[in-house]
Amino acid sequence: MTSGESEPVLRLESVRKSFGGQVVLRDVDLAVPEHSVTALIGSSGSGKSTLMRCANLLEEIDDGAIFLDGQEITDPRADEDAVRRRIGVVFQAYNLFPHMTVLDNITLAPRRVHGLGRDEAESTAVELLERLGLAAKAREYPDRLSGGQQQRVAIVRALATGPRLLLLDEITAALDPELIGEVLAVVRDLKSQGMTMVLSTHEMGFAREVADQVCFLDGGVVLEQGTPEQVFGDPREPRTQQFLRRIVAAGRLAPGG
Repeated sequence: MTSGESEPVLRLESVRKSFGGQVVLRDVDLAVPEHSVTALIGSSGSGKSTLMRCANLLEEIDDGAIFLDGQEITDPRADEDAVRRRIGVVFQAYNLFPHMTVLDNITLAPRRVHGLGRDEAESTAVELLERLGLAAKAREYPDRLSGGQQQRVAIVRALATGPRLLLLDEITAALDPELIGEVLAVVRDLKSQGMTMVLSTHEMGFAREVADQVCFLDGGVVLEQGTPEQVFGDPREPRTQQFLRRIVAAGRLAPGG
């Protein structure tokens, strides 16, 4: 980091991760500036989800280091629970408790983990639900909601703890096509509010629209990294070019920059 540059919210340095004998992340370097959106793209199995899980300490890395606001969170002395309280995570599976109302799902972590009183936790939850157009669903149970609504509730739950960083891992993958738009609209709104986010996605058009930087992963390596205009419009690496040609052929990204 040169003089005058601010510390990235999230920084990975030479991160390696293997499962058995298979290297899944190979010397990954990544910096996520504050108030930015970083999109991870690549084929299934390229390492995107593993990178997310390592960043949230759900997986232990084999080598390298991960920093949150300049503090090494992979240091064995780091308080993992304290780190996770600062990072919100939303996966493609909603993971809502079916026996709890929407409001109770959202307020569980603020009350149990952060020690907030019920009134304060519910006030924050209701405000977030209103912002995401879900205020009328506060007392409903998850099985009464559409997939898109459940995923929006999962995003509200991640936001309810006031995270420093939001990780979104293939959050539209389990949704019907007509429901994807309402979830992506939430991400656009969060970007406009300055939320720092890392998202892995197969929605290439959305990544091109919303991201400030795009990282193409292939075989556990960040093979290409740049602005959406550069990566999508003028990719330098032959493997990136091949990947995007297939995406365009499948009708998932309009040709050009």
